Amino acid sequence: MVLILQILLLAFALYFLFFLVKDIKESQLENESTIKAAIIGFITNFFDALGIGSFAPLTAMFRQFTNIKDRVLPGTLNVSCAIPVMFEAFLFISGIEVEPLTLISLIVAATVGSYAGAGFVSKMDEQKVRYVMGCALLITAVMMVLDSLGLMPTGGDATGIGGCKLILAIILNFIFGALMTAGIGLYAPCMAMVSLFGMSPRIAFPIMMGSCAFLMPVASVRFIKEKSYNRKLSLVVTISALFGIIIAVKLVKELPLEILKWLVVAVVLYTAITLLKDARSKK
Repeated sequence: MVLILQILLLAFALYFLFFLVKDIKESQLENESTIKAAIIGFITNFFDALGIGSFAPLTAMFRQFTNIKDRVLPGTLNVSCAIPVMFEAFLFISGIEVEPLTLISLIVAATVGSYAGAGFVSKMDEQKVRYVMGCALLITAVMMVLDSLGLMPTGGDATGIGGCKLILAIILNFIFGALMTAGIGLYAPCMAMVSLFGMSPRIAFPIMMGSCAFLMPVASVRFIKEKSYNRKLSLVVTISALFGIIIAVKLVKELPLEILKWLVVAVVLYTAITLLKDARSKK
């Protein structure tokens, strides 16, 4: 199962890179600072490899330190994180203990959901994107707070689900995949879902990682085709992110992650408020 997933991931990565490289060659790169983008990509994906997540911090840092337009924020998040997330999947999915039917059906559901979501989000105007991203960040902050306070479901020992539970899980993971294209990370809601259905967080990890690794290149290609992303930021962040992940995996043993999570919550809330404020002001 691990080998099959790795081969499929490689195929999806090549599929994504074909469209990304083609579009970059045919288009002019935006006027963005390469150094700033590289630092942003390194830091956010360094902490993503530690389990803090990258979408919310990326959104905050993009808005604070770059000239990115809010309309292309969702596409830039997905395109810039596609290869890093697939790289993490290669590193971390080493022992799949989930029942094949559960794993494959949930990954497919999230992937299809992301394709549908990307088609909708990529066509939204700037004001709608601000509202959606603002709400997405608020939801992300709430989930991070619940997780830090130990209020998320703890799960059980099941290695898979079936029947009505599986059908409901497929529907929910389809929705999570679609929402990820709008900036709501899939990890927290997916973790809550599988825990509610009796699976342990350890067993749930391949589902979450697999879902993100497969849905992101699919959604990203749609954003690329719609020209709804920042090319230079996506390219630089993708490259620098790989170094951040490698260092996090190889060198980091102990960090005050709880303190960092609360810091991220504060930054996410601030960014959400500014996005919603900008949306209301109709700038």
